Amino acid sequence: MAAVSMRSRSRSTELSPEEERILIRDIALAAEANSKEGDIFYLLTQRWWQHWIDYVNQDQPNNPNDVSFVSEHYDSAGSSTLKRPAGIDNSDLIYDAASADTNLGIDIHDTLLEGRDYVLLPQEVWNQLHTWYGGGPTLPRKVISSGLSQTEMAVEVYPLRLQLLVMPKGDRSIIRISKKETIAELHRRACDIFDLSMEQVCIWDYYGRRKHALMNDMDKTLDDANIQMDQDILVEVLNPVNGTTLGRSTSSVRYNGSSEKEGASVLVEPSKSSLSIAGGLSATKGASRSYSVELIQSQGLIARELDTPYGTIGVSTRGSSCGLTGLQNLGNTCFMNSAIQCLVHTPEFARYFREDYHQEINWQNPLGMVGELALAFGELLRKLWAPGRTPVAPRPFKTKLARFAPQFSGYNQHDSQELLAFLLDGLHEDLNRVKHKPYIKSRDADGRPDEDVADEYWANHIARNDSIIVDVCQGQYKSTLVCPICNKVSVTFDPFMYLSLPLQSTTTRTMTVTVFTCDGSALPSACTVTVPKQGRYRDLIQMLSNASSVKHSEKLLLVEIQHHMVQRFLEDPLISLSTIKDDDHLAAFKVPKLANTKYLQFIHRRREQGNSDSQITSGWKPYGTPLVLPISCDDEIIGGNILMMVHKMLSPMLRTKSLEHTKISGVMSATEGSDPSLDLCSGEACTDSVVSNSANKDITSSKPVSSLELPLQLVGENNTCTDLWVGVEKAIRLASSSTSILIYVDWSQKFLEKYDTHYLENLPEVFKYGPVTKKARTEPLSLYTCLEAFLREEPLVPEDMWYCPQCKERRQASKKLDLWRLPEVLVIHLKRFSYSRSMKHKLETFVDFPIHDFDLTNYVASKKNARRQLYELYALTNHIGGMGSGHYTAHIKLLDENRWYSFDDSCVSPINEEEVKSGAAYVLFYRRVATEDADASC
Repeated sequence: MAAVSMRSRSRSTELSPEEERILIRDIALAAEANSKEGDIFYLLTQRWWQHWIDYVNQDQPNNPNDVSFVSEHYDSAGSSTLKRPAGIDNSDLIYDAASADTNLGIDIHDTLLEGRDYVLLPQEVWNQLHTWYGGGPTLPRKVISSGLSQTEMAVEVYPLRLQLLVMPKGDRSIIRISKKETIAELHRRACDIFDLSMEQVCIWDYYGRRKHALMNDMDKTLDDANIQMDQDILVEVLNPVNGTTLGRSTSSVRYNGSSEKEGASVLVEPSKSSLSIAGGLSATKGASRSYSVELIQSQGLIARELDTPYGTIGVSTRGSSCGLTGLQNLGNTCFMNSAIQCLVHTPEFARYFREDYHQEINWQNPLGMVGELALAFGELLRKLWAPGRTPVAPRPFKTKLARFAPQFSGYNQHDSQELLAFLLDGLHEDLNRVKHKPYIKSRDADGRPDEDVADEYWANHIARNDSIIVDVCQGQYKSTLVCPICNKVSVTFDPFMYLSLPLQSTTTRTMTVTVFTCDGSALPSACTVTVPKQGRYRDLIQMLSNASSVKHSEKLLLVEIQHHMVQRFLEDPLISLSTIKDDDHLAAFKVPKLANTKYLQFIHRRREQGNSDSQITSGWKPYGTPLVLPISCDDEIIGGNILMMVHKMLSPMLRTKSLEHTKISGVMSATEGSDPSLDLCSGEACTDSVVSNSANKDITSSKPVSSLELPLQLVGENNTCTDLWVGVEKAIRLASSSTSILIYVDWSQKFLEKYDTHYLENLPEVFKYGPVTKKARTEPLSLYTCLEAFLREEPLVPEDMWYCPQCKERRQASKKLDLWRLPEVLVIHLKRFSYSRSMKHKLETFVDFPIHDFDLTNYVASKKNARRQLYELYALTNHIGGMGSGHYTAHIKLLDENRWYSFDDSCVSPINEEEVKSGAAYVLFYRRVATEDADASC
């Protein structure tokens, strides 16, 4: 990075930030005006882009009329001078280049999101930025046509990733190819990879490990052929003698009772009970059993699941581990896993799909998925309720889901509630008992009693929609619209599958940072502060400074820690706090204010268990939190000076304060009576004398020290290590190309016993979700309050005005919702994600929701049913983390056991009921509690 930065700055003429901004704006506008299919865009890491945006806009006023290309990405907030960005570094977007598959090229992470992880730049913009700053790697992507009419332009960030399977050799290879490439190009790529000729191969759509279609229309695109992400493609190698596929029979072959014509490819697939071929095969020319079954199975070319697609499977849950099976994460599929587990553990669905439900499948419903979604879900449910605890890979279900809902294809994170809504609707259509939906025109109330109108609307709904999903999950609410001009009242009764309740927005964010002192005056401590959610680094630094009593002569140095090293220095005061994620680890160091500084980064290392304790560098592994100290470049830097600073910083962690454990031998004797600030056990603050010439002069008079002291290794430019205890009086020459100097602190077992190093371990996350403490619940938002806000009368938004039949015009009517009919299972969605034109936010509001006795009696407008409307929570999904970068889990109560469990992908573990409530709760599943008939007012 340093070399790239120097190269980019070696230009003879450097533009000002304003000149760079205007030039990039003009290039971008010109590129946008001429964009077309086939153009190339480039991925650029969001962090670098945000740094450049802030850099070129630092002197710009916040002018709402400025419509420049970059102004929409920038919120001007100060005039501090920003450093020019270093070279472009896209390494956080890609997998390890050293382990990359040559057929895949440079492959980016599957979970990237535009606007969070990367931006897309036109080729001309990228070329200009790359000319100025250098760096890379270069990640080009092509513009393709998309949409139903193929007139929308989109950048194909994730080309298709396909696994090519060669028969009969059993070879395989994974490739990336655009879905707009032709089948001819796929043939060419396959032949190049496996060293075959075009005449030698037949290529099949092998979706779901079953032959779907022979891909022989060479001009057809992969998109038109409905090829999906991560599916298999079968490459059959023809017999070089007679042109037939190896493994084909030259006579008629009967498989499971159906004959295939001469020359047709035979692929053995599992029957319901065994891998046998009904009718047998020719022993001489036919595909032998050993080839067709054993070889194919050994290569994983056929599914090994022998479950019957239908039929009653009796599964007992009481007294066994049934229902405690996790789902493997296939790559950012936690959103799917959490929603599936909640549905699977809904008792009504568990019973229904474990029985013979296939007779209710609606194979002709044009709104359904010809039964395939219901079959896939039922098969997955049976596996999850089968005895045993081995996690299930939901890959067949996901591929089926992607087939019918392309928005859930690939490996991006999605909203679990959106998936849940699709599943409920899709399962309903697949299982709709109504084969031919009658046309029914709804009538307005026109003064009729609400009970009569509601029953009429419900009967009309059931006449068209009748399924297990409707039986269990659908309710009805009353919608009242009032015209503000003529007072016309319109009442309708509409069905609902779930309730989406609004939450109160929060404008602040809680962040935890571990604060270290450089003067040895205090132990490291975690400091939690509240900052503006849309604030900047300077807001966090200011709040931490106030909370940790930073002196006037000191400042806080904020860093991000990854893999036991400093990932980045968070010095720029204007960078947005949104670049810091909840699961990041931050440290802040109280350091003296110095000019012209370099940073000493002390990396802790310890030996792997089982190695000898000899003083060699091999076998040492980094651990713990590195320490960071500034040192002035204006003064001569002495090795002993550095030794004194690190020992002073570590002194609070000494298990014993006696000098016999803390002496620095010759260094101690040399400094006695000189500078009291160098006393290891003193509680005085660090002063500039620690890094001044006066201190250095004292150090230079020291004598060689004991080899028993804590070893420190200075890392040179060529990664060579120099022992600082050797030549402690000598001046150290530091590399001028880097602002950070690495020093290894090697902890032998003897020193680990002398120091309490647990303070250097387990650096907390910026924000950790978990059971909410009493302190965090001082003013909880009640679920009842959210429900009341949902039912409150309010005017329609201008974009959604109502056409008044009396005024004959669109009016901004007032709308009032009332619950009328409640379902057996009530699903409640807490609207944690808010969207604006240019921003997306997650609301961290804690909602106090009842686990037992959720009483909705007084919220139901219909008084026809006199029984109490009581519900009990049995499942919920949680969203942990920030917008687009979080993680989904589920908490589920096994009703037979009356015990709660946490379902975190593959991991299933018991939890206490008190742990169910947290600020991460997202979708709640309530089940009606059976009560005796009673007066509604009780």
